[in-house]
Amino acid sequence: MFIHLETTDSTNSHLRRMLNNGADLPDYTVVYATEQTAGRGQRGNSWESEPGKNAIFSLLYYPIAVPAATQFILSQVIALSIAGTLSKYTDGISIKWPNDIYWYDKKISGTLMECDLKGKNVCTCIIGCGININQTEFLSDAPNPVSLKMITGKTYDPLDIIKDVRDEFQNIYRSVSIQDIRLRYLTNLYRYDGLPYRFEDAYGVFSATIHSIEPTGHLRLQTTDGELRRYEFKELKFII
Repeated sequence: MFIHLETTDSTNSHLRRMLNNGADLPDYTVVYATEQTAGRGQRGNSWESEPGKNAIFSLLYYPIAVPAATQFILSQVIALSIAGTLSKYTDGISIKWPNDIYWYDKKISGTLMECDLKGKNVCTCIIGCGININQTEFLSDAPNPVSLKMITGKTYDPLDIIKDVRDEFQNIYRSVSIQDIRLRYLTNLYRYDGLPYRFEDAYGVFSATIHSIEPTGHLRLQTTDGELRRYEFKELKFII
């Protein structure tokens, strides 16, 4: 099911209101908007999107037997879905931990996941996505935005890309093992190439290589002097 809104505050918020009001929505329902007035990103940031230019949508999914402790698998699936879709149009696409999508050193997509629990498992997941498609000027102070049109010089139909992402999500979740999802995610990870890069944590700037991703979503880095460090989201900054 695809639900189109001309204008909304946030597709995640709209989808949440529908569920709270008793709407019986099937798996893989997508709410997408021409204009989003209060789009939300990770860390409480806003998501800039020129009306009608980009893919702004939320995907509803009802996981089966996904423990709360390892719900990061859902983040990995949507990241692979967006990366796989965009890789049909350009090379240089990677996943920046935890679920941003990059074209080389520039951000083309961001995701905000909101999961509900029932007991120890995830029962409902609203996955909000913003993908820069046709926008060529960005007015916010975001440091490194890029769009598909800026990369290729071509104009695209955002709905076609939304449909492709949903199809990729369905295909990966239905046909790829959890072990292979985790492996694909790691091999498509931004800066996972064995080289040292600069990062910043609460103690300052340091150089390290990406070592691994835990099932919980924690990132493990190995510093240039051999120390292994473990990070939750928001504990680490990539120096780009």
